[in-house]
Amino acid sequence: MQLRPLAVCAIVFFTAGLAVSSFAGFREFIPGLLQGAAVTIQITVGGCILAMVMALIAAMAKMYGPLPLRWLAVAYIEVFRGTSALVQLFWLFFVLPHFGILLDPLTVAITALGLNVGAYGAEVVRGAVNAVPRGQWEASVALNMPRALSLRRIILPQAFVAMIPPWGNLFIELLKATALVSLITISDLTFKAQQMNQTTFRTVEIFTIVLVVYLALSVLITVGTRTLETFAARGIARGR
Repeated sequence: MQLRPLAVCAIVFFTAGLAVSSFAGFREFIPGLLQGAAVTIQITVGGCILAMVMALIAAMAKMYGPLPLRWLAVAYIEVFRGTSALVQLFWLFFVLPHFGILLDPLTVAITALGLNVGAYGAEVVRGAVNAVPRGQWEASVALNMPRALSLRRIILPQAFVAMIPPWGNLFIELLKATALVSLITISDLTFKAQQMNQTTFRTVEIFTIVLVVYLALSVLITVGTRTLETFAARGIARGR
């Protein structure tokens, strides 16, 4: 794990935190912004889980599924990669009710962002699986392993290590995309900041705090994914 860049990020974050804490309005704004940050974290975690599940399903269907499932997987990937996340969010929130499907805003946010990032993640999974040396497949065939068992015990564990860095980037992109959910009446971090700014006009203090909170969350994701990558690589090296 590259500790030097993380150390630099930690120093920058600490310095920014000291600067923010010196603002006169810090104690006034931070409780409400932390409430919004809790909603942002909830959406991010839910979206990440949905994205990973959809990415794995779509990638496996595209690579190994029967023809109808392949078409469905390709359609999902291309539609959600080729259209705006904001439009997808609005479509689920404003259009689905016309078909009798009513979803609460939080569900819409997690679903839209999870499906959007999952479409990109499907290509990450596909690329990582294809990057596994061909000899691994040949060895599993020689052992008379079914394809599903080969994927579960041999191919996917090796591909998982290669997936982690790009997945970390996707998780950060999902975190940043949560700012869009304020447009469907969710009181996330950005929504709380806009409300406070409209009533107090303390723009510098409010949005500097918001900037530092987003930075802190993205650094946590980076540290988590790099730590996971290190442990996963050690596990593969040990033959687990």
